[in-house]
Amino acid sequence: MTNAEHREDPYEKRPWLSSYPAGVPAEIDESSYSTLVDVFNASIVEYADRTAMESFGATLSYEELGRAAVAVAAWLQTRGLRKCDRVAIMSPNVLAYPAILYGVLLAGGVVVNVNPLYTPHELVHQMNDSGARFLFVFENFAHTAAAAWPEMKIERAIIVKPGDLMGLRGTLVNFVSRWVKRMVPAYRLPGCVGFAQVLQAGAEEPFKPPSVEPNDIAFLQYTGGTTGVAKGAMLLHRNVAANVEQSWAWLKPYLADKPLIMVTALPLYHIFGLTACLLLVVKTGGCCLLIANPRDIKGLIATLRKSTFTLFSGVNTLYAAIADHSTAKTVDYSKLLLTISGGMSTQEVVAHKWKALTGKPIVEGYGLTETSPIVTVNKPTISEFTGAIGYPVPSTKISVRSPDGEPVPIGERGELCVKGPQLMDGYWRRPDETAKALTPDGFLKTGDIAVMAPDGLIKIVDRLKDMILVSGFNVYPNEVEAVLVEHPKVKEAAVIGVPDEHSGEAPMAFVVARDPSLTREELRAFAREQLTSYKLPRHFEFRESLPKTNVGKILRRALKEEFLARKNAVSDDRRGNSVGVELER
Repeated sequence: MTNAEHREDPYEKRPWLSSYPAGVPAEIDESSYSTLVDVFNASIVEYADRTAMESFGATLSYEELGRAAVAVAAWLQTRGLRKCDRVAIMSPNVLAYPAILYGVLLAGGVVVNVNPLYTPHELVHQMNDSGARFLFVFENFAHTAAAAWPEMKIERAIIVKPGDLMGLRGTLVNFVSRWVKRMVPAYRLPGCVGFAQVLQAGAEEPFKPPSVEPNDIAFLQYTGGTTGVAKGAMLLHRNVAANVEQSWAWLKPYLADKPLIMVTALPLYHIFGLTACLLLVVKTGGCCLLIANPRDIKGLIATLRKSTFTLFSGVNTLYAAIADHSTAKTVDYSKLLLTISGGMSTQEVVAHKWKALTGKPIVEGYGLTETSPIVTVNKPTISEFTGAIGYPVPSTKISVRSPDGEPVPIGERGELCVKGPQLMDGYWRRPDETAKALTPDGFLKTGDIAVMAPDGLIKIVDRLKDMILVSGFNVYPNEVEAVLVEHPKVKEAAVIGVPDEHSGEAPMAFVVARDPSLTREELRAFAREQLTSYKLPRHFEFRESLPKTNVGKILRRALKEEFLARKNAVSDDRRGNSVGVELER
């Protein structure tokens, strides 16, 4: 036997448990959850008169939400939806969204969440790969569905309007959206029906609740689009219900008996917003303040100014945009209890700005689509931003491993690996991809490089695939980016590794300036004060904006692909005696 086979696994002792806040259990009680349908039905009864959702000034009580969801379920069932059939939702955060989602689940269907900003090509792939039979599509994006329609196998499209479920107010909202702001491009979808018609017809039709089991698929949540062809993570009812229970077990000692009104600016079609906002809030009888367009910072702040809220979930770019806006100080943050961040690394400079604005620190967490998504969270009682992703939530196992799959000593860098009841059942119809993602002992390989402190606090160093190797030295883009954005004239920065004939790779920084007077020399001198020489970007490129995912995560891969394409084009031009574009150093 090798020494590696005798190596003790320090993570089996779960050192993080000694750091748990008072009242947080080491394990969740599996008898306290079963399916998302059971959780929803219990909340509809217990919190019937409470406000569940608010959007554009209109509200839905839990009783009204339950009635709308049953109408959706009855309509789908009457039109032949069978248990485990897939139903797609392509919508921003409006009142119809939770009604559709829970309606699909009540009917025994599987929800396929779709980014409304998808191109027709991307939509075709996801619809055909999932085998979705029905598509609920927000009217503003129906033209995309129409363009993709000939290549999709969808049986029926249902058109959702922004004013649906708002009564008379909704008529005005729809009028403004379509005719005043002209936000609805022309489209033609054969046989489509309006969501309002679905509600009316479904309310008059019988509904026979199917038997929904914990091992039934609740969501096909697509992921991997930033690294290759998107694939659907099979999230079972028990996976997602467990993650909701894990999250509440962590937060309950701090939030119990307090009003829970969640600013829901994260898109609900993304797993972070879905679990951390909608599903958690519904379980606890809180209210989701739905934000349909979080990119409209001025409009978002206007909504916050006239609303009461106690919880905020967001990502680094959203918090940065709010903190930088001239009207952000006009909002009353006095009732804010907790600010949660995830989805991407939170930068310290942004956390400081948010604390100065609101008086509350950003409590960072970490998760993946494949883990429903929450894996770790900082303590809700922290007074200052930690720069770490926190501690594993109850019933979660963590292991930090070397490239050969062996656990590294605590305090050393390695790939973060995760196991727990929130872990997906695999990728939809891709057993090969599932096998690649898991270790032989059932841990998910996250692709993130992490370090665990002796007390169990975990810090992400960077993405395994994004690490830059400079003359044999590891350079982590997160570290370099965090330094660059500390410069007062820098708004955003992204760092990638580019080929270099001397060092193998070299860091290259793409920068969005806050002040147009910023120069490369000024930024390089600033970075030199905080970074050792091999970590310094050798190349700088100023941009008006950076490519991002739907939740605001900067796409380093897209920048790298663009750089390589340009480099190849320069090489071709030189061979043709044309003038190429040189990198600026």
